[in-house]
Formats: sequence, structure tokens, C-alpha cells
Amino acid sequence: LYFSVQEGIVFCHRIRGLQYEMTVCVDISQPISSLIFSPDYTTLLIVTKQGTTYTYRPAHSGEAVKLLDACSSCVLSADFLTPGNKYCVSVAISGEVQVWLLEDGTCLSKLSLDIEENI
Repeated sequence: LYFSVQEGIVFCHRIRGLQYEMTVCVDISQPISSLIFSPDYTTLLIVTKQGTTYTYRPAHSGEAVKLLDACSSCVLSADFLTPGNKYCVSVAISGEVQVWLLEDGTCLSKLSLDIEENI
């Protein structure tokens, strides 16, 4: 079970029978708005309230890698583009939908919906 708290920390809660262990997986240091696992559960997308998006691979126990920076356009949400986990799709406050290559954060495609979200 993975969950986050307001301070931007992602925790892993391992449950085995009546025993459980909680560990800190990664500290983003920004409030987190959503956590999304890839279809094969190997990669976790972490989206902050500022719109920055990170990838985290629990099996590698490393740091989260910044995929999208909030300075370009505030991301409202992101998800994996299936099948597979090579791509993700994001939607920004500006109404722009983008497809990203997860490997290095390359933007592959953009579509402007010409609708701006008011938060």
C-alpha cells in the first residue's frame, strides 16, 4: 500500500498477516495531489499540487525522477497511456493535453482543448 501525506512524503505500508511495516519511500518536499501506478505496478507517477510530475520505481528503491516540470504549465493530472508503461498523458490547467515518453520526459504530442480550468 502506497500513500502520501501533505508534506510530500510517499510511504510504503507492507502488510503480512497481522504484521505491518511502514517505511518512507521518497520525499518530494511538495504537496502531492495524486499517485498512479503503471498497469504492471513497476512505476509510480507522483503529481504534485504545483503540477510537477515524478516517476518512482519501487523495486529500484532509488529517488524519484522529475519527468515534467511545473514551470511549463501546471499539470492537473497525469496517467499512464496503456497498453504498456512507456508513455504517460497529462492535462494542464491551460487545457493542453500532452503525451510524454517516460524514459526521458520527451514531449511526443500536444493537443490544446482551448478550455482553461479555473482552480
